Amino acid sequence: MTTETEIAGEAPRIDEGRWAVVLLVDDQAMVAEGIRRMIADEPDIEFHYCPDPKQAVKQAVAVKATVILQDLVMPDVDGMTLVRFYRNNPTTRNIPIIVLSSKDDPQIKSDAFSNGATDYLVKLPEKIELLARIRAHAKSYLVQKERDDAFRSMKDMKEQLSRMNSELATSNRELKRLSSMDGLTGLANRRQFDETLEQEWQRAIRTELPLSLLFADIDYFKRYNDSYGHQAGDDCLKKVADSLQQTVHRPADLVSRYGGEEFVMILPDTTEEGALAVARKMLHQIAELSIPHKNSDSAEHVTLSIGIATLCPKEGSNAEELIEAADRMLYRAKANGRNCIEVALPSSTLKSLCR
Repeated sequence: MTTETEIAGEAPRIDEGRWAVVLLVDDQAMVAEGIRRMIADEPDIEFHYCPDPKQAVKQAVAVKATVILQDLVMPDVDGMTLVRFYRNNPTTRNIPIIVLSSKDDPQIKSDAFSNGATDYLVKLPEKIELLARIRAHAKSYLVQKERDDAFRSMKDMKEQLSRMNSELATSNRELKRLSSMDGLTGLANRRQFDETLEQEWQRAIRTELPLSLLFADIDYFKRYNDSYGHQAGDDCLKKVADSLQQTVHRPADLVSRYGGEEFVMILPDTTEEGALAVARKMLHQIAELSIPHKNSDSAEHVTLSIGIATLCPKEGSNAEELIEAADRMLYRAKANGRNCIEVALPSSTLKSLCR
């Protein structure tokens, strides 16, 4: 009727094609034998028997029951209590429970359903009725379980997809950051400068506010590389870049490496006077670095030449006008001895501020 393996709670192998797994919990061996005989010849139903109600929940989990036949009157554990145990266990919570009782009492039926029973039969039931109830409840349970599994799988897939999208977005942001950053100095690169300048140019057209541009070049940098080596030259570029970055504090201000030893700074909503103040601060901070430069004709330390241009962009104008103006001022600063600032005034006159 049963095997020691089944009583011990170990799940035997389910034969192919048997989709209804029945666990009978009843302390009466005679009743168990009667129900077993009703089910024995059914190829789609697998039968398990547990005479010890204390092992019922464990056995139901072990055999992966799809229907539990539960006697109400047993020693040690009340059948109603056991029904509640099934319902409180996450693994057996949804398994259909057919209560078997010797009494066809409406009050007992009501109590059974209140405690979580799925169905109620007076034992011993007719074979046809018992098999029909088992198959109906097992099928309903398996269909619901399949739906729940599919739902959980879909939920897991959605969560995984969400994580992947989040990781992809993070990767894309990092890629964008890296693609817009100069590898040596960590400043914005030429590409980021071009994009930002165009954005700020268009914004200045809308707001009718001034836009300033500063071009800065390390004086006699080729001589520096020749004297101290390219590694020292790279270290010098990094120190200058860090110093320039510290001269600005507004989120919209952008410091970029324009190429080689040349840097550029975009200052939105900034007049000539404001840009000049920033440029003076740049010169002061570079001087404070005191990076030795024995082959410079400007000073004994590394210095900058700076060109400034400020425009109030108009509709139809081009940001290249600002770049060209600032670039001209940079070359004028170099021509005037370097380590100085040249400003292109709105009147197109030039004001030299050489030191």
